[in-house]
Amino acid sequence: MSITPLMPVYPRSPVRPVRGEGVYLYGEKGEKYLDFASGIAVNLLGHGHPVLTKAIQDQAATLIHVSNLYGSPQGEKLAQRLVDLTFADTVFFTNSGVEAVECAIKTARRYHHHHGNPHKNTLITFSNAFHGRTMATISATDQPKMIDGFAPLLEGFKVVEFDNLEAAEAAIDRHTAGFLLEPVQGEGGIRPASKHFIQGLRRLADEHDLLLVLDEVQSGVARTGTLYAHEQYGITPDIMATAKGIGGGFPLGACLATEKAAAGMVVGTHGSTYGGNPLAMAAGQAVLDVVANDEFLAHVRTMGDRLRGALEQMIPNHDHLFDSVRGMGLMLGLKMKTDSRAFVTYLRDHGLLTVAAGDNVMRILPPLVIEQAHIAEFVEKLSEAARQYELPEAA
Repeated sequence: MSITPLMPVYPRSPVRPVRGEGVYLYGEKGEKYLDFASGIAVNLLGHGHPVLTKAIQDQAATLIHVSNLYGSPQGEKLAQRLVDLTFADTVFFTNSGVEAVECAIKTARRYHHHHGNPHKNTLITFSNAFHGRTMATISATDQPKMIDGFAPLLEGFKVVEFDNLEAAEAAIDRHTAGFLLEPVQGEGGIRPASKHFIQGLRRLADEHDLLLVLDEVQSGVARTGTLYAHEQYGITPDIMATAKGIGGGFPLGACLATEKAAAGMVVGTHGSTYGGNPLAMAAGQAVLDVVANDEFLAHVRTMGDRLRGALEQMIPNHDHLFDSVRGMGLMLGLKMKTDSRAFVTYLRDHGLLTVAAGDNVMRILPPLVIEQAHIAEFVEKLSEAARQYELPEAA
């Protein structure tokens, strides 16, 4: 038998973490890494944060799982907290971001069905998006690497150019249910949408009785310096998917919606075996205990500004490799002039963990608890690695 016990769908690197502490990961042989990947924007409190650790330990000793057939005091409390903190009136808990997006898609379609318009079942989505890897979410993208070999894709999605409001408006027809997008594209290369675009989609949704559905799986939960990125655009969505950082490393996601948008989500229309389990709810509460306050959000904005400034100051010293910095808060991307994936792999040998993205961008997604010393260490090691890096020879 030649296949590995773990299905070989990941090109796994030699980095093999066995322990984490703060902003650092440690490998099997004691190797130390500065973790500016955070499990791809998941470990927003770093590793072993005392508030999160204690909440999980205490809840694990009390109650881990019960069926959603029963009442959920834990879920009700966290849902109410999210309602109080956001635009939403109601919440459905999931175990992951892609499940949250699936729920968001179903909620949008069900809204129109509820109002006697089942033909309004198509979501306008955008180029280079990443919404997950289920059949529905790969059908919502135009990225060949996501969809190759999985035909036939699901109907009900129409892809147009990202950040092009005119293209989005032109795509509206009698079948349109709404818009689905990341306000800041993550996998697509850390590309924040313009205010003109986001505000324009909100206007179009209002004018045509469409739903604005945001995927804030990566950009949410304080990552950009506000609790959710859409706050910086001066709009609210009708439906939003959130996950990654919301559990601080414990699997948790949620679909948030207004009362209007959730009108069709009645008993029997959706469900989850594990979604909203007491252990996940404890993790979510602990994360919000730390991040959902003005002081912490200001810290994220300050660290984001300092990290961006340090990177921009470094770029001229290595302008054969680096082009520019983009993103919001501590969701930053370093645009490269060479293959970002090869460089990200190279950095691991220098004790730095980052994440590659589209458009030759290196994602920089540190824990939100970083301090100035961690920024200095990161930029120093990055600069040293850049000095030693040999560009791959052209084919």
